[in-house]
Amino acid sequence: MINCSFENTAIAFAHKTDKELKLSKFLFNTMSYPFFVPFGTRITPFLMKTGLPIHGLIRNTIFKQFVGGETLQETARVATQLGKFGVQIILDYGVEGKSDEASFDAATETFIRVIQYAATQNNIPFISIKVSALARVGLLQKLNEAPRLRSGIHDNENEMDEWDRVCERMFRICEAAADNNIGVLVDAEESWLQDPVDRLTIEMMEEFNKEKAIVFNTIQLYRHDRLSFLKLSHKIADKRGFVLGVKLVRGAYMEKERERAAFRAQKSPIQPDKESTDKDYNAAIAYCLEHVQNIAVVIASHNEQSNLYALSLMEEQQLPKNHAHIYFAQLYGMSDHITFNLANAGCNVSKYLPFGPLREVIPYLMRRAQENSSVNGQTTRELALIKTELKRRSAK
Repeated sequence: MINCSFENTAIAFAHKTDKELKLSKFLFNTMSYPFFVPFGTRITPFLMKTGLPIHGLIRNTIFKQFVGGETLQETARVATQLGKFGVQIILDYGVEGKSDEASFDAATETFIRVIQYAATQNNIPFISIKVSALARVGLLQKLNEAPRLRSGIHDNENEMDEWDRVCERMFRICEAAADNNIGVLVDAEESWLQDPVDRLTIEMMEEFNKEKAIVFNTIQLYRHDRLSFLKLSHKIADKRGFVLGVKLVRGAYMEKERERAAFRAQKSPIQPDKESTDKDYNAAIAYCLEHVQNIAVVIASHNEQSNLYALSLMEEQQLPKNHAHIYFAQLYGMSDHITFNLANAGCNVSKYLPFGPLREVIPYLMRRAQENSSVNGQTTRELALIKTELKRRSAK
């Protein structure tokens, strides 16, 4: 029996000192004010560019909460601390992609270095990458609009060569990952960029996932077509003889997707309501666990019910809690009550841990702040749990 409660704050925050917990309380309390996050996410990037002395403030507050450090060495301290509590790491170089070939090549080399570093650590089984860090967005969009991967650029030899270079970069990263036994989680993009990402990721799976899952695609279940895409991906994997690797998320681009669809008078790719998203997300969990022998799944969710549902299915199917094909994941700085209680129960669970220069990860930090404020009840729940734990400690 998998015994796990997300109400146990002693386990959830055992890795934090009183001082760190009070800082988290301050941050989540600040983010709970309705106007703070919209205002802060607009003005912070501007203030960073002005040269005003706010770097220290950001570094010691929101950066410390959501980012592992500026370098791999700094991140190692966080990874070691989490490892003491049975929590693994998904390393994410949190710098936004540029738009020139030299930057794409540099990003490739960085990802390979991150893989090589992860291989030297005991609790870093995965790294995360984005294809848009390796390819021009305009190229991905053109490919997405083409009926076949190359048909939209067949008349442009330069763009064919450009796509070949993207494929070569991806191959080098996945090859390094396979050589070092590190998983590669390929992040999802916006719907108008996703098709070439899906195709390329499946090609990499066919090459590197013959014996075990090295390459994982990300399925965003807030899109109404993704549950069927998951099942189609599984059929392809079965036919071509490789292990399907998937990371299940609800999604990250909802407002942008809806606005673009409305502007273009197109049907939105997003589910009609949250209930539909939740239904498809849980159906995706059930499908992956039903086929767990040849699907490796990362259940990347901050939703307590979905995590508990996965645990109940594992118990029902008598799957070991540390099954090699079942992982859980949450973002660093969020939902510690889920992560650490899952780890305490013996499950495979990781924190998604970004790192990178402070100035470069500001866009990532702004998204985390927006995510906390936009998910109904997320900040309130985080704050309530922290207060409960502080009260418990003071009563000792």
